[in-house]
Amino acid sequence: MADAEAGHLSGPALGLTAFALALGTLMQVLDSTIANVSLPTIAGYLGAATHDATWVITAFAAANGVTVPLTGWLMGRFGIVRTFTASVVLFTITSFLCGVSTSLPMLVFFRLLQGGVSGPMIPGSQALLIAIFPPERRAVALGIWSITALVGPVAGPILGGYICDNYHWSWIFFINVPVGVISGLVTWRFMRKRESPTRRLPIDTIGVTLLAIWVGALQCVLDLGENDDWFNSRTVVVLSVVAAIAFAAWLIWELTDGHPAVDLSLFRKRNFALGTVAFTLGYALFFGNNLILPLWLQQQLAYNATWAGLVSAPSGAVAILMAPLLTRFGSKIDARVMATVSFVAFGVSYFMRAAYPPDSDFFTFTAPLMVQGVAMSIFFVSMLNISLAGLPPEQIPSATGLSNFARITGSSFAASIFTTGWDRRESLHQTRLADTSSPYSQVFSHSAQSLSQGRWLSDHQVAGVFGRQLIGQSYLLSSIEIFWICGWLSFAMIALVWLTSRPTGGGGHAGAE
Repeated sequence: MADAEAGHLSGPALGLTAFALALGTLMQVLDSTIANVSLPTIAGYLGAATHDATWVITAFAAANGVTVPLTGWLMGRFGIVRTFTASVVLFTITSFLCGVSTSLPMLVFFRLLQGGVSGPMIPGSQALLIAIFPPERRAVALGIWSITALVGPVAGPILGGYICDNYHWSWIFFINVPVGVISGLVTWRFMRKRESPTRRLPIDTIGVTLLAIWVGALQCVLDLGENDDWFNSRTVVVLSVVAAIAFAAWLIWELTDGHPAVDLSLFRKRNFALGTVAFTLGYALFFGNNLILPLWLQQQLAYNATWAGLVSAPSGAVAILMAPLLTRFGSKIDARVMATVSFVAFGVSYFMRAAYPPDSDFFTFTAPLMVQGVAMSIFFVSMLNISLAGLPPEQIPSATGLSNFARITGSSFAASIFTTGWDRRESLHQTRLADTSSPYSQVFSHSAQSLSQGRWLSDHQVAGVFGRQLIGQSYLLSSIEIFWICGWLSFAMIALVWLTSRPTGGGGHAGAE
């Protein structure tokens, strides 16, 4: 039965509603990772290049990042329950539209819509979970939310890989339809009479428009630059100018408007500024690595989508196993210590990947991901505790919205930067390796002779074998370089963490200036 006076739920109603809200979180998190291992399959079905298919990832992340700052306004204007339910319904509809797409531009357009309408889903589910549990059981609510959020990185790659190997790729989007229907109906059934107070609020239309322009233009520059030869392309130059002007105008407007969509004055707080920078960069490194690893496994190492997904599974599994321990003991440890452990674990996992030999087996690929799982279990909570320390309660919604905007937008940019850098370094390494692999090289001639005699291969077949090996080695060297850079950047983030003030009470709201 519901406790009408307190607004909390109990019994079956509480369980069903918590389950429905958790499904809302799961859908959004799942869709940010499920397509990672599916890009080669999607590209093949839709007749597009794999590097063009990365728009499926970046479009969703960029649109989601732009709409996150609007979440606070939407919830204040229409109520948390209506906003969350509408977001789930629209997300379900756009998921169906993604599944029926017949071309890559069509799919990217619907992914853009899907990312845009999903902005309120995670903050809405978190707020409603806290609302339906009594204060003494709030830790349970946050535990449900955090574990659900961690299931996505585990289930996404595995589910996406299995679907692509055994069914049509569109089912990675169609599976959202029944889940969305259950989440929306159950939430509305038990929560519609417990709507939060609403009020008429001004909306920063100009600020949101400028935000969408500069984020969209910059994302297009990053995605189009590689194929269009960067600033030798008039399109890239024009988009770069648009992004720069819109960004400058957005900064000026948001700093001077009375009701900004993004409260940039929060960056005057040291903990928030440094914590958000470390949070954004740390998540960008994680997101970029999680994108290129499945691509490398499938394109160069002949893994199918299922096994590429299984390589990523241990990361989330370790994070889920550690979550209960951190929920129990994490509040007693300085959040800066927790963040340091997280960045060290991230760095170690990247350096372990940088040691991949050319003939790595399945366990060699998964071992670094297990270490990464330790980092994931600590990362989100510790960085939010640091960032929000010292902020008054009335600024917390704006701060969490801005922090999530920075994190999500940073990840969309990272996806483009990582794939572009990966391909360009591969081209460089391939050129250098080719210079030492000419037919006039004694080593090359001896190897070619062994292949032709031992395997009865023709000269053309021998050349094909060497060409394939050349490309594989080039991508290995390119990947190793990226892993090394990510490892050192992760360690560099530790310095930012220790420039912040210590949060009280496991990350409370004390004294950061």
